[in-house]
Amino acid sequence: MSIPSFFKMYQALIARPSISSLDPSWDHSNKAVIELLADWLEQLDFDVEIQPLTSNPSKFNLLAKRGHGSGGLLLSGHTDTVPYDQQRWQFDPFKLTEKDNRWYGLGSIDMKGFFAFIIEELKQLPAQYQTKPIMILATADEETTMAGARQVDQFTNLKPDFCVIGEPTEMQPIRAHKGHITESIKVIGRTGHSSDPSLGLNAIEVMHEVIEKLLSFKQIISHKYSNKLFDIHYPTMNFGSIHGGDNANRICGCCELQLDIRPLPGMSITDLYGDLNQLLKPVMLKYPNAVDLIAMHEPIAGFEQAPDGALVALAERIAGSSAQAVNYCTEAPFLQQLGCQTLVMGPGSIKQAHQPNEYLELDDIKTTAAQFRRLIKDSCFNDISR
Repeated sequence: MSIPSFFKMYQALIARPSISSLDPSWDHSNKAVIELLADWLEQLDFDVEIQPLTSNPSKFNLLAKRGHGSGGLLLSGHTDTVPYDQQRWQFDPFKLTEKDNRWYGLGSIDMKGFFAFIIEELKQLPAQYQTKPIMILATADEETTMAGARQVDQFTNLKPDFCVIGEPTEMQPIRAHKGHITESIKVIGRTGHSSDPSLGLNAIEVMHEVIEKLLSFKQIISHKYSNKLFDIHYPTMNFGSIHGGDNANRICGCCELQLDIRPLPGMSITDLYGDLNQLLKPVMLKYPNAVDLIAMHEPIAGFEQAPDGALVALAERIAGSSAQAVNYCTEAPFLQQLGCQTLVMGPGSIKQAHQPNEYLELDDIKTTAAQFRRLIKDSCFNDISR
């Protein structure tokens, strides 16, 4: 690969802010990144289609395709990044900085850099030698609602044989991960003077009863469900944030708890919500109209790819290791719904994702590039027996 060309692509991607956040003061359009990718891919004879999100017309998905016929390989990544804490960064997050044999920058491995890797390799693989289509998908808002991945079926005739999502896995194939549910539980009480508790309904006290039920639910699901593929083999629940009250001498009128649940692949989200609501029902009946369970985003199911498919076999040969399961979440369940064999496999470590001073190890570049080259060649330049 051409390191100078590769560096310039990496540099250009990092330089274009595309933060995705539920806080409007942080949120950016990803249009500049999408337009950059479109230009590069059109130069490589890809047909490019860009679609605005139905939920947010300032955000865009891109699908680029080269080659004719059915099937082929879909290489997918998200164009957005998380926000950053300027005080904790030693470098400009939007300037690719080389130091200590690393490239630092926001999105360097989560996951703008993925696009630079695959486009650089595609330059060495001319279209006339393809036997199957190659498709590049670039999505919006993965870091918040996954709205981009939720509408990929709006691209017509998107039916690849294989899909590889380039999230940071140190190029180890990931064939399963947990889902993600984020809930807000709001308790609306009645405020009043603290000297007479009968004047109000203390939302913190009601929340205490809610938390008791939730801790019981946490134990129930950890014993009811299990999948030994995972290091943490049961679904987890985390209390991430709680706020309530405004003064010690006032009865608390409002309290909010935000939590996340990580369901295993195959778990019914509907049944999970049903069990949760049933457990909270006694508190809701005891305090009518005081307790609300509010989804902060649409739930994301767990993902699992069967171990005996051609894509898993190919990825394991390339990586030299067996496919694994992880506890975090990606766009894989939405792309798997296209009917393709799906894996997560990309450069960089998940330990660097969402961290200040995010970086790519330069020692990994040549190996990663060779692995992507083999993935593309074996998928679309040579038949894979199924």
